[in-house]
Amino acid sequence: MTSAHGQDAAGDSNQALPKVRFVTSEGSFVLQLRPDVAPDTVDNFLGYVNNGFYDGTIFHRVIPGFMIQGGGFTEELTRKPTEQPIRNEASQTLRNLRGTVAMARTSAPDSATSQFFINLVDNGFLDAGVRGAGYAVFGKVTEGMGVVDSIAGVKTGQARGMADVPVAPVVIERVSVLAPAK
Repeated sequence: MTSAHGQDAAGDSNQALPKVRFVTSEGSFVLQLRPDVAPDTVDNFLGYVNNGFYDGTIFHRVIPGFMIQGGGFTEELTRKPTEQPIRNEASQTLRNLRGTVAMARTSAPDSATSQFFINLVDNGFLDAGVRGAGYAVFGKVTEGMGVVDSIAGVKTGQARGMADVPVAPVVIERVSVLAPAK
């Protein structure tokens, strides 16, 4: 059964799906992950979470009306070393809709490592098969979308050769896996 947005309705209410809390300098939000649809992507992401990799990184690319991207740079815009890239698990099952989280990558489909983005709007052009391999959605924001929208509203500029960088760093202070509901 799918919802009006094509997302799997069973996944929306399944309490067994892992959840991750982000505590940022702008507030907190929670992601519910979908290992049933993107198992390698979720394993990769949780590996970074459990190793504390994201703690102290920033949202380094913020584009209102599109997405916010983080998970790869320190406040000084130094790129953190990552694990090996993973295969792209983009599918039509989970689409790039508002509030979903997907893996960022280069133009090579199987190049995602640690960076992720949260869609601020429905971005169907990023879905598998629309303009190529697509970007693998592996979860969605279930709490704190207002915080995500707040991050999207920060002033941005250019820094160290990158565009759309928040002028005042938006720091990911801590990321942790939430205990499953009982």
